[in-house]
Amino acid sequence: MRKNLLELCLSPDLGGLELYMVRSAKALNDAFNVVSVINTTSKLEQYYEETHYRYLKISRKRSLSFSSALKLAKIIDENNIDVIHMHWTKDLPIAVMAKVMSKKKPKLVQTRNMTMTRFKDDFYHRFLYKHMDMILPVTHQVAEQIKKFIPESIRPKVEVLYMGSDKPELLSEDEIRTYKQEIGVGNDKFVVGMVGRIEETKGQYLLIEAAQKLKEAGVPARIVFVGHAMEESYQKELGVMIKDKGLENEITFLGFTKNPHRFMQACDVMVLATKCETFGLVVIEAMQIGTVVVATNQCGPLEIIEDGKSGLLFERDSSDDLFDKLIYLHANRLKCEEIAKGGKERVEKLFSNEKQFKKLSEVLNDI
Repeated sequence: MRKNLLELCLSPDLGGLELYMVRSAKALNDAFNVVSVINTTSKLEQYYEETHYRYLKISRKRSLSFSSALKLAKIIDENNIDVIHMHWTKDLPIAVMAKVMSKKKPKLVQTRNMTMTRFKDDFYHRFLYKHMDMILPVTHQVAEQIKKFIPESIRPKVEVLYMGSDKPELLSEDEIRTYKQEIGVGNDKFVVGMVGRIEETKGQYLLIEAAQKLKEAGVPARIVFVGHAMEESYQKELGVMIKDKGLENEITFLGFTKNPHRFMQACDVMVLATKCETFGLVVIEAMQIGTVVVATNQCGPLEIIEDGKSGLLFERDSSDDLFDKLIYLHANRLKCEEIAKGGKERVEKLFSNEKQFKKLSEVLNDI
């Protein structure tokens, strides 16, 4: 008999964490009776509309809302939920309270996408973690943090489970050329892309600084950013920075796209410049389609990339080192192709959707 699974994410944002919830809900639909619960203001609704995947909406205005927890508890009982699979750490208080208030008392599992930096040994956190059944950290580094900061007496079972990457539809060379024309990028350009929310922690400014150095070195580069702006003030700062450096013709902002794989195939290199990306879903997405990735030498990318074999790592906060890596790839196209091939093979071995969601299904079924 199939279990009833509730996928929970009340985050108002739209990034790798939120999209992973949608992918989980859809991938697990064959093995479970799945219902997703999202925020009434969620940007995720567009991924459920006009599909057969079930979803419900509840409001969430504070980290702990009794009314939100009560509504979630009602959903749990009405749908006879066996397991809650949650994704956003800020949903933990609501999920725990809903579990306590429900008649069904489902198992509570969290995919942990965020780092943990302080001890959770106060009364409040002891109450929360006592009612959790399992945490699935997305890297071994996060697993070690969980074991360090959550006392063993209340610590749920911990098992590392990497994220997987969708298998994208690969474009032909003609289709890539056409797409480049659509976004205003010439086929003679060295195209460097970045996908992610436009916010300071993602490090767009570092790539802009590296772009200035590429221009000074005579490299015909085109830098393209994809993602929605979290704060208009930061995007305006980037605009001023670009104008001051005279890079208006070298840099483009495309905004948000529902199909980043298409964009990645038009890039020679993808950059992840986040100071500490817990995992880095865009890294494996780009590697899977055969695009070279240059990423910060911190956190998640250290477990994904074998430096020099399946991607390149650059020193955090160093636009000079990022520039060095980019100009190296531009000047060594054969090495670029070799690294791209290595990245694709590594993703197929360790980070495929099929393998990771099969393991997730087994974990949720066995708990």
